[in-house]
Amino acid sequence: MDENNNDYLLKIENLDMQFRMPALKMNTLKERVVNFFKGKRIKAKTLKVLENINCQIKKGESLGVIGHNGAGKSTLLKLVAGIYSPTAGKIDLKGSVVLLNLGAGFDMEANAEENIYLNGAILGFSRKEMKKRFNSIIEFAELQDFVKMPLKNYSSGMISRLGFAIAIDVHPDLLLVDEVLSVGDANFQKKCIEKIKALKESGVSFMFVSHNIQQVKNLCEKTLWIENSKVMGYGPSQEICGKYLEYCNNKKN
Repeated sequence: MDENNNDYLLKIENLDMQFRMPALKMNTLKERVVNFFKGKRIKAKTLKVLENINCQIKKGESLGVIGHNGAGKSTLLKLVAGIYSPTAGKIDLKGSVVLLNLGAGFDMEANAEENIYLNGAILGFSRKEMKKRFNSIIEFAELQDFVKMPLKNYSSGMISRLGFAIAIDVHPDLLLVDEVLSVGDANFQKKCIEKIKALKESGVSFMFVSHNIQQVKNLCEKTLWIENSKVMGYGPSQEICGKYLEYCNNKKN
Protein backbone atom coordinates (compact mmCIF):
# COMPACT_ATOMS: atom_id res chain seq x y z
CA MET A 1 0.00 0.00 0.00
CA ASP A 2 1.41 3.38 -1.04
CA GLU A 3 1.66 5.63 2.02
CA ASN A 4 2.79 8.65 -0.01
CA ASN A 5 -0.36 9.31 -2.05
CA ASN A 6 -2.98 11.94 -1.24
CA ASP A 7 -6.17 9.87 -1.06
CA TYR A 8 -6.08 9.54 2.74
CA LEU A 9 -8.86 10.49 5.16
CA LEU A 10 -6.50 10.89 8.12
CA LYS A 11 -2.77 11.49 8.07
CA ILE A 12 -0.63 11.80 11.22
CA GLU A 13 2.92 13.04 10.82
CA ASN A 14 5.71 13.25 13.42
CA LEU A 15 3.19 13.57 16.25
CA ASP A 16 4.43 14.30 19.78
CA MET A 17 2.33 14.79 22.90
CA GLN A 18 3.59 15.87 26.31
CA PHE A 19 1.82 16.74 29.55
CA ARG A 20 3.24 18.98 32.26
CA MET A 21 2.86 17.33 35.67
CA PRO A 22 3.48 19.02 39.07
CA ALA A 23 6.68 17.66 40.62
CA LEU A 24 5.72 18.90 44.10
CA LYS A 25 2.73 17.09 45.52
CA MET A 26 0.47 19.14 47.78
CA ASN A 27 -2.54 17.30 49.07
CA THR A 28 -4.44 20.05 50.88
CA LEU A 29 -5.66 23.57 50.15
CA LYS A 30 -3.74 24.77 53.22
CA GLU A 31 -0.46 23.47 51.78
CA ARG A 32 -1.14 25.28 48.50
CA VAL A 33 -1.95 28.58 50.25
CA VAL A 34 1.10 28.37 52.54
CA ASN A 35 3.43 27.67 49.62
CA PHE A 36 1.86 30.50 47.61
CA PHE A 37 2.54 33.08 50.35
CA LYS A 38 6.04 31.72 50.87
CA GLY A 39 6.62 32.37 47.18
CA LYS A 40 7.48 28.74 46.60
CA ARG A 41 6.98 27.95 42.93
CA ILE A 42 5.59 24.58 42.01
CA LYS A 43 8.01 22.88 39.66
CA ALA A 44 6.62 20.84 36.83
CA LYS A 45 8.01 17.83 35.05
CA THR A 46 7.30 16.84 31.47
CA LEU A 47 5.62 13.52 30.78
CA LYS A 48 6.03 12.18 27.25
CA VAL A 49 2.83 10.44 26.21
CA LEU A 50 3.42 10.04 22.47
CA GLU A 51 6.60 10.43 20.45
CA ASN A 52 7.06 10.60 16.68
CA ILE A 53 3.79 8.90 15.66
CA ASN A 54 3.22 8.45 11.92
CA CYS A 55 0.27 6.68 10.27
CA GLN A 56 -2.64 7.22 7.89
CA ILE A 57 -6.12 5.90 7.13
CA LYS A 58 -7.89 5.79 3.78
CA LYS A 59 -11.65 6.08 3.31
CA GLY A 60 -13.35 2.82 4.28
CA GLU A 61 -10.19 1.54 5.94
CA SER A 62 -9.73 0.59 9.60
CA LEU A 63 -6.65 1.06 11.76
CA GLY A 64 -6.23 -0.93 14.95
CA VAL A 65 -4.26 0.65 17.80
CA ILE A 66 -2.74 -1.79 20.30
CA GLY A 67 -0.33 -1.73 23.22
CA HIS A 68 -0.28 -2.09 26.98
CA ASN A 69 -2.19 0.19 29.38
CA GLY A 70 -0.58 3.63 29.54
CA ALA A 71 1.04 3.31 26.12
CA GLY A 72 -0.78 6.41 24.81
CA LYS A 73 -3.55 4.78 22.74
CA SER A 74 -6.51 6.71 24.16
CA THR A 75 -4.52 9.95 24.08
CA LEU A 76 -3.96 9.41 20.36
CA LEU A 77 -7.70 9.08 19.77
CA LYS A 78 -8.37 12.28 21.75
CA LEU A 79 -5.79 14.12 19.65
CA VAL A 80 -7.48 12.96 16.43
CA ALA A 81 -10.87 13.97 17.88
CA GLY A 82 -9.53 17.47 18.62
CA ILE A 83 -9.92 17.19 22.39
CA TYR A 84 -6.17 17.71 22.85
CA SER A 85 -3.73 19.73 20.75
CA PRO A 86 -0.42 18.02 19.94
CA THR A 87 2.84 19.34 21.34
CA ALA A 88 4.40 18.87 17.91
CA GLY A 89 3.57 17.30 14.57
CA LYS A 90 0.54 17.37 12.30
CA ILE A 91 -2.91 15.78 12.17
CA ASP A 92 -4.64 16.19 8.80
CA LEU A 93 -8.27 15.00 8.80
CA LYS A 94 -10.44 15.33 5.69
CA GLY A 95 -13.91 14.74 7.11
CA SER A 96 -16.07 14.45 10.22
CA VAL A 97 -15.00 12.48 13.27
CA VAL A 98 -16.76 11.00 16.31
CA LEU A 99 -14.99 9.66 19.41
CA LEU A 100 -16.78 6.73 21.00
CA ASN A 101 -15.74 5.72 24.50
CA LEU A 102 -17.65 4.82 27.64
CA GLY A 103 -19.59 7.77 29.04
CA ALA A 104 -17.94 10.38 26.81
CA GLY A 105 -20.25 13.38 26.32
CA PHE A 106 -22.98 11.98 28.55
CA ASP A 107 -24.83 13.74 31.38
CA MET A 108 -25.23 10.98 33.94
CA GLU A 109 -28.12 12.81 35.68
CA ALA A 110 -30.10 12.94 32.42
CA ASN A 111 -31.98 10.07 30.79
CA ALA A 112 -31.31 8.35 27.45
CA GLU A 113 -33.66 10.59 25.48
CA GLU A 114 -32.06 13.78 26.80
CA ASN A 115 -28.57 12.41 26.17
CA ILE A 116 -29.39 11.54 22.56
CA TYR A 117 -30.35 15.16 21.90
CA LEU A 118 -27.33 16.40 23.87
CA ASN A 119 -24.89 14.22 21.92
CA GLY A 120 -26.58 15.19 18.68
CA ALA A 121 -26.03 18.88 19.48
CA ILE A 122 -22.36 18.20 20.27
CA LEU A 123 -22.02 16.48 16.88
CA GLY A 124 -23.72 19.39 15.09
CA PHE A 125 -27.19 17.89 14.60
CA SER A 126 -30.40 19.76 15.38
CA ARG A 127 -33.04 18.42 17.75
CA LYS A 128 -35.30 17.87 14.72
CA GLU A 129 -32.63 15.75 13.00
CA MET A 130 -31.98 13.68 16.13
CA LYS A 131 -35.72 13.14 16.62
CA LYS A 132 -35.76 11.37 13.23
CA ARG A 133 -32.92 9.11 14.42
CA PHE A 134 -34.29 8.57 17.93
CA ASN A 135 -36.19 5.30 17.39
CA SER A 136 -33.40 3.60 15.45
CA ILE A 137 -30.86 4.59 18.15
CA ILE A 138 -32.97 3.23 21.01
CA GLU A 139 -33.82 0.08 19.07
CA PHE A 140 -30.18 -0.69 18.24
CA ALA A 141 -29.13 -0.01 21.85
CA GLU A 142 -31.94 -2.27 23.08
CA LEU A 143 -33.01 0.33 25.66
CA GLN A 144 -36.73 0.60 24.86
CA ASP A 145 -37.69 -0.03 28.51
CA PHE A 146 -35.12 2.39 29.96
CA VAL A 147 -35.53 5.58 27.91
CA LYS A 148 -36.66 7.71 30.87
CA MET A 149 -34.16 6.27 33.38
CA PRO A 150 -31.19 8.51 34.37
CA LEU A 151 -27.89 7.20 33.02
CA LYS A 152 -26.43 7.11 36.55
CA ASN A 153 -28.63 4.04 37.08
CA TYR A 154 -27.43 2.34 33.87
CA SER A 155 -24.87 -0.44 33.83
CA SER A 156 -21.62 0.18 31.96
CA GLY A 157 -22.89 -2.12 29.22
CA MET A 158 -26.08 -0.09 28.77
CA ILE A 159 -24.08 3.15 28.53
CA SER A 160 -21.77 1.53 26.00
CA ARG A 161 -24.72 0.38 23.89
CA LEU A 162 -26.24 3.86 23.89
CA GLY A 163 -22.95 5.54 22.95
CA PHE A 164 -22.32 3.07 20.15
CA ALA A 165 -25.87 3.41 18.80
CA ILE A 166 -25.62 7.22 18.66
CA ALA A 167 -22.19 7.19 17.02
CA ILE A 168 -23.09 4.75 14.25
CA ASP A 169 -26.41 6.44 13.48
CA VAL A 170 -24.81 9.80 12.64
CA HIS A 171 -22.44 8.14 10.11
CA PRO A 172 -19.21 10.14 10.56
CA ASP A 173 -16.36 9.82 8.05
CA LEU A 174 -14.11 8.51 10.83
CA LEU A 175 -15.31 6.73 13.97
CA LEU A 176 -12.84 6.47 16.85
CA VAL A 177 -13.67 3.42 18.98
CA ASP A 178 -12.02 3.15 22.40
CA GLU A 179 -12.50 -0.32 23.96
CA VAL A 180 -16.28 -0.12 23.58
CA LEU A 181 -16.65 -3.63 22.15
CA SER A 182 -15.13 -5.11 25.33
CA VAL A 183 -18.32 -4.22 27.22
CA GLY A 184 -21.72 -5.85 26.80
CA ASP A 185 -22.93 -9.39 26.20
CA ALA A 186 -21.74 -11.60 23.36
CA ASN A 187 -24.88 -11.07 21.26
CA PHE A 188 -24.56 -7.28 21.36
CA GLN A 189 -20.83 -7.45 20.59
CA LYS A 190 -21.66 -9.59 17.54
CA LYS A 191 -24.28 -7.06 16.43
CA CYS A 192 -21.77 -4.20 16.83
CA ILE A 193 -19.14 -6.02 14.78
CA GLU A 194 -21.66 -6.74 12.02
CA LYS A 195 -22.65 -3.05 12.03
CA ILE A 196 -19.00 -1.96 11.85
CA LYS A 197 -18.47 -4.21 8.82
CA ALA A 198 -21.59 -2.76 7.14
CA LEU A 199 -20.43 0.81 7.84
CA LYS A 200 -16.98 0.00 6.44
CA GLU A 201 -18.61 -1.22 3.23
CA SER A 202 -20.50 2.10 3.03
CA GLY A 203 -17.22 4.04 3.29
CA VAL A 204 -16.94 4.82 7.02
CA SER A 205 -13.40 4.52 8.40
CA PHE A 206 -12.46 3.33 11.88
CA MET A 207 -9.65 3.84 14.37
CA PHE A 208 -10.04 0.98 16.79
CA VAL A 209 -8.32 0.83 20.20
CA SER A 210 -8.63 -2.59 21.79
CA HIS A 211 -6.88 -5.22 23.90
CA ASN A 212 -8.83 -7.87 21.99
CA ILE A 213 -6.20 -8.78 19.41
CA GLN A 214 -8.48 -11.19 17.55
CA GLN A 215 -11.04 -8.42 17.00
CA VAL A 216 -8.29 -6.12 15.74
CA LYS A 217 -7.11 -8.76 13.27
CA ASN A 218 -10.67 -9.41 12.09
CA LEU A 219 -11.76 -5.76 11.72
CA CYS A 220 -8.64 -3.81 10.77
CA GLU A 221 -6.52 -3.88 7.63
CA LYS A 222 -3.63 -2.13 9.39
CA THR A 223 -2.47 -1.91 13.00
CA LEU A 224 -0.39 0.62 14.91
CA TRP A 225 1.45 -0.83 17.92
CA ILE A 226 2.45 1.73 20.56
CA GLU A 227 4.60 0.88 23.57
CA ASN A 228 5.97 3.41 26.09
CA SER A 229 4.77 6.30 23.87
CA LYS A 230 6.68 5.09 20.77
CA VAL A 231 5.74 3.13 17.67
CA MET A 232 6.86 -0.48 17.88
CA GLY A 233 5.17 -1.56 14.68
CA TYR A 234 2.89 -0.29 11.91
CA GLY A 235 1.59 -2.27 8.97
CA PRO A 236 -0.71 -5.20 8.05
CA SER A 237 -2.71 -6.33 11.09
CA GLN A 238 -1.81 -10.02 10.90
CA GLU A 239 1.89 -9.17 10.92
CA ILE A 240 1.86 -6.47 13.63
CA CYS A 241 -0.55 -8.33 15.93
CA GLY A 242 1.64 -11.43 15.62
CA LYS A 243 4.72 -9.46 16.65
CA TYR A 244 2.82 -7.91 19.57
CA LEU A 245 1.66 -11.30 20.87
CA GLU A 246 5.21 -12.65 20.56
CA TYR A 247 6.48 -9.61 22.50
CA CYS A 248 3.88 -10.21 25.25
CA ASN A 249 4.78 -13.89 25.51
CA ASN A 250 8.50 -13.14 25.75
CA LYS A 251 7.83 -10.55 28.43
CA LYS A 252 6.04 -13.14 30.57
CA ASN A 253 8.89 -15.66 30.33
